[in-house]
Amino acid sequence: MIPTNTDGTGPWRPPLTKILATVGPAMAHPDIIEKMIQNGASLFRLNFSHGSFEEHKVRLDMIRMVAESLDTPVAVLGDLCGPKIRVVKTPDAGIRLRPGQDVVIQPDIDVCVDGEVPVLGATYANVATEVEPGHRVLINDGQIRMLCVEVGTGANRHAVCRVTVGGMVTTGKGINLPDSDLTIPALTDHDWACVDWAVEQELDFLAMSFVRHGEEVQRLRDALHRICTFERCGTGLSGASAQATIPIIAKIETPQAVVNIDSIIEVADGIMVARGDLGVEMDIATVPVTQKRLVRKAHEWGKPCIVATQMLESMINSASATRAEVSDVANAVLDGADAVMLSAETAIGRYPHLAVETMRRIAVVTEQSLREEKILPNPPKRAQELRQMIPALAHGAWHMANDIGAELIVVWSQRGGGARYLSRNNFRVPIVAFSSDPKAVRRMTMLYGVYPLLVKKVPEHRSDFAKMVDTIVLERGLVQRGQPLVLLGGKPLDVPGSLNTVAVRYAGDLMTG
Repeated sequence: MIPTNTDGTGPWRPPLTKILATVGPAMAHPDIIEKMIQNGASLFRLNFSHGSFEEHKVRLDMIRMVAESLDTPVAVLGDLCGPKIRVVKTPDAGIRLRPGQDVVIQPDIDVCVDGEVPVLGATYANVATEVEPGHRVLINDGQIRMLCVEVGTGANRHAVCRVTVGGMVTTGKGINLPDSDLTIPALTDHDWACVDWAVEQELDFLAMSFVRHGEEVQRLRDALHRICTFERCGTGLSGASAQATIPIIAKIETPQAVVNIDSIIEVADGIMVARGDLGVEMDIATVPVTQKRLVRKAHEWGKPCIVATQMLESMINSASATRAEVSDVANAVLDGADAVMLSAETAIGRYPHLAVETMRRIAVVTEQSLREEKILPNPPKRAQELRQMIPALAHGAWHMANDIGAELIVVWSQRGGGARYLSRNNFRVPIVAFSSDPKAVRRMTMLYGVYPLLVKKVPEHRSDFAKMVDTIVLERGLVQRGQPLVLLGGKPLDVPGSLNTVAVRYAGDLMTG
């Protein structure tokens, strides 16, 4: 079903840009989840950094129950924690560091020592080996900043750092080493346990933290191929030859990942611009430009991109967003993000459903302004280079839709590959994607502009498909009678990779197409 507007004025189209909401204590009741879905959330994020598997299971079941009751496809993404380097135990009062003060980081101690030259322990054994003079050492999300000035050798290897921005260090505060080439694995033992749980619970996506190189994503991909089955995991959005897997979203949150972005996107199913960690590890002034570059890169590869972190941060405690936050969300939409993410706003905020509604309204208004502008075709460069048929068909459909002023694009996309190619072509109208595969339908909810619908009985002929489409789009108010739409399909419809036909139809006129 199509959600109803919050003021009761009737049905509306969902935003083309998708909304990903983080799950947490603020969403403890099904009514809240129902409001969030009705307000525009199409994906939910389980943050494995917080909570037990039992707690995640309760929330996952609740989301799926509500989605089924609303007859609305909703995807669930599991966010792997990745490695965290932290300060070991400090005195109860903490240790205050002052600008100009020297600090020793010594990883082989269990308790930090205060004094004229404080000694801090770290949970990563190779800190003093992999940090070099001139490297930055950041504590507590960059609130405390130091510069390594000397590295001690011998049995008690340590790093001497000089404080540039001081503050209070307490137990468990995070340590960031943005200039150091760390050998710490991107996946911890806890992450692997989360992967097993995600496969068991049939999650729709996995987000991978602390990615630095494509090889790290490939390691997770290989593991998923070994443990996944088609019945439990389905496939990615890659088409007919795809293996059983859970699609991987690589979180771009380190300078190394930005440098190696092509190798990462090549093996990932999509990326997330994790601006919180990027703002710690990089010059914060470069984050907006980096965001735009990463969104463009994802488009070049034909992969979805999520923009995340602090988008409507003030709505954790306020019922309205700031003007700057509204502009931030709008700019992500203008950049071409497939999805925008809410974190603490929905996980622990006081107004989770209002945060979703605010994000939806921003997206809809911004998208309408884009629709009023002259647009040019912008297919993914990598797909053009490969000269594949389905991407070419999707590109041709864009020209047809533009020439006739189509109000809707409709496609049968069994595993989501055809919908993904259409989504990459910058349509400014919804793409209704049919499939008889429930997993593919849920996963298509991440794609820009794609509105997936599950059909249990596959039409035998393309003419039957056209009749079905005509009935559904008119009943649901997606178009008005007589309005043009572009219809894509293949034969048989439910065979991945069979998409080979495009036609123009007019709603309510079965003689066209």
